[in-house]
Amino acid sequence: MAMYKSRIRGSRVNSRRWRIGAVVAVAITVTGVGLGVASAAEGTPTIVCPQVKIGVAVPAQAQADVNSNLQLLDKQIAEANNRLAATKGQGGNNFVQNSILGPLKDKRVSTINRIEIAIGRFANKPNLNAEQLGVCTVSQNGNGNAQPVATTAPAAAVPGANLGILTNSCDTSKLLAHDGFQKGDRCVSTEFGEVASAANDASLLITQSPPVVKVNTPFTLKVSTRNLIRDRFLAAGAGGYYVESSVLQNGIVRGHFHTACRMLSSTKVAPDPAPVPAFFVATEDKQGGKAPDTVTIQVAGLPTSGTAQCASWAGDGSHRIPMMERANQTPAFDAVKLRVVN
Repeated sequence: MAMYKSRIRGSRVNSRRWRIGAVVAVAITVTGVGLGVASAAEGTPTIVCPQVKIGVAVPAQAQADVNSNLQLLDKQIAEANNRLAATKGQGGNNFVQNSILGPLKDKRVSTINRIEIAIGRFANKPNLNAEQLGVCTVSQNGNGNAQPVATTAPAAAVPGANLGILTNSCDTSKLLAHDGFQKGDRCVSTEFGEVASAANDASLLITQSPPVVKVNTPFTLKVSTRNLIRDRFLAAGAGGYYVESSVLQNGIVRGHFHTACRMLSSTKVAPDPAPVPAFFVATEDKQGGKAPDTVTIQVAGLPTSGTAQCASWAGDGSHRIPMMERANQTPAFDAVKLRVVN
């Protein structure tokens, strides 16, 4: 990472550069970068800005962007100091604030925000407190002479066995924000919420289904759920889709479960996901809990002959399958196939 320390004499800047070799992830603390540096002439007014510190791991993929923006912070201060010297004695009492310090703050806040976003594309997005770090002042005595010092902390592991993450927010998405209705090509900013322990994770099983049914003839399915309090259902058609984080009650997720049946055009390839199923119902009956229980689902009938797939899956209050403590746990869903005959 490139670091600069500069001494400004009028409009001339002498720079000395350090480089730190790239590593997979390095926690960087930049002390003094982004600080105003005093003029050689004692008593010359100088821009003084807060220290910019990055005390988190910077993934290798983000280092170029972070370095570029750190250098830009120094450039912004140098430009502000040049303008301060060139306009000495001009304007009224608020000239420096309105013409130099105010615009400098806006630039610094934007630059620090870009550093946060660059890191957030590959790891957890840090909060560097851009608003506070953006505020600079003028030292009338020219004593803003802190020197940049770059230090490295022990390397930190990047999530996903050093694979990193693509993003963890909608800040970098080009899609429109999701508004709670059933629309695709949107970015959902709702946080995942609470996840239960493995023993309390939701589980579901279709315990009874007929192997064969007749066209347009009612039949029943029996569905058992465990660790699912069936008391939360934000209607998707009324803007309740993906808007509520998962919530636990006594360690058990609150939500409901869905059941749907669709006709399969083939049993050799995955079906088209877009068509509306032949049957769909959501079960939110104020029952359920830690102990398993069974619900009977009344299916009104299926419209054509062929092979049907009936599935049931748990949902939290906003219709997402509940999260599991471990990646190797089976989510709360089940599916069966049955023949529909004339």
